[in-house]
Amino acid sequence: MNDLSLTTLDGGMAMVSATTLDAFAAGLRGDVLNAGDAGYDDARAIWNAMIDRRPGLIVRCAGAADVIATINFARDNKLLVAVRGGGHNIAGSAVCDGGLMIDLSKMKSVRVDRVARRVWVEPGCMLADLDKETQAFGLVVPTGINSTTGISGLTLGGGFGWTTRKLGLTIDNLLSADVVTADGELVRASTAEHPDLFWALRGGGGNFGVVTAFEFKLHKLGPQVLSGLVVHPFDDARQVLKEYRAALEDAPDELTCWTVARQAPPLPFLPADWHGKEVLVLAMCYSGDLEAGEKATAALRGIGKPIVDVVGPNPFTGWQAAFDPLLQPGARNYWKSHDFIDLADETIDVLDDAIRNLPGPECEIFIGHVGGAAGRVATDATAFPQRNAHFVMNVHARWREANMDNACMGWARDIYDAAKPQAVGTAYINFMPADEADRVEAAYGSNYARLLEVKRKYDPDNFFRMNQNVRAKTARKAA
Repeated sequence: MNDLSLTTLDGGMAMVSATTLDAFAAGLRGDVLNAGDAGYDDARAIWNAMIDRRPGLIVRCAGAADVIATINFARDNKLLVAVRGGGHNIAGSAVCDGGLMIDLSKMKSVRVDRVARRVWVEPGCMLADLDKETQAFGLVVPTGINSTTGISGLTLGGGFGWTTRKLGLTIDNLLSADVVTADGELVRASTAEHPDLFWALRGGGGNFGVVTAFEFKLHKLGPQVLSGLVVHPFDDARQVLKEYRAALEDAPDELTCWTVARQAPPLPFLPADWHGKEVLVLAMCYSGDLEAGEKATAALRGIGKPIVDVVGPNPFTGWQAAFDPLLQPGARNYWKSHDFIDLADETIDVLDDAIRNLPGPECEIFIGHVGGAAGRVATDATAFPQRNAHFVMNVHARWREANMDNACMGWARDIYDAAKPQAVGTAYINFMPADEADRVEAAYGSNYARLLEVKRKYDPDNFFRMNQNVRAKTARKAA
């Protein structure tokens, strides 16, 4: 390896000698890559194609010992550090320019204890990896809705999906985490050990260290669930959404129904003459008995005159991957989001206008249906703040060509501004793009001050800053 000039925490450059680099690499089980090495471009590529950063050094860790050694090396050389789990974060915080990227994607072990109903998961796992192992025993951890999402970033941001209303957020099912802190110490965080750190990890993002293992509790579910889509013409959207809102007022915790508004993709069950036309999709899942699910979904499925209803028994692992084809890596993506207590008529009006002015065929707006068990946890029980929100809107601008950037990003921002009067002010940090750093404090609401205390204790120099950064107002702006 040659001498390398690497980006430092203060935005400068540091020359690290070949001798130092070779000695560091020799002490690892994993690989060390720099520009020109085979695998470098694959390692730096992430889900959002808008992010095209070039780390000066990539360390593909094989275990906790590699993570400890890498953090010590980066700290000793004052290097800017980014941490990659699944690489799915919209803001692209997994990758830095010129600094050191800690790549956890090779750490994919999953160990299930079906008797104790516990599972231990390494941070490089995708949701699909976890689901396949747990569903072999008819067990589940409540996670997200896209099987190619990384478990690490999802969990640290909070984690919600099809089973949240019944089983809680992902963090509500986290029992412990092994964490390498900024000083290179491996600690166990739980309610009994480092409880302040454990509190902050549950929703506080990657601000406090690198998690090398998660321990979750498991629940019985599957292997089949009642799930699927009911697709409506978008011309009926206003009325459908109002009836949808009413149908969910008394919905059992087992029932979750999200809406997706967009141009219809060429799905095999949709009539061809609807492909490319605006539609409103009700995507539902019942986390319980199939017969009970038929009764619970009847009101939603009875709304309006749908184009098609394909709700039925499906393997849970298949339903978890149902939206994967629409969310493959390689596209440019920009998101804006809000939390809502209720789905107000004014919000429905904003959505209706937005879908009639789509800037591209892959742009969409989804409304996530939350609450239930997740909403019965106290706001200050974890760092995750938005326990009272019953709906989460994510405006998902998605396109292929750079010359569409302004139109697509502007569309998302306009919707965000128009819907803001109905929103509660908090936000799901996993939905926040890189240009929302000034929104972080508001996103955490009353929990921000406590997060700041934990940050000062475990990372006073803001070593971990490539994230939705928690930092003192007097601190240097995150690199």
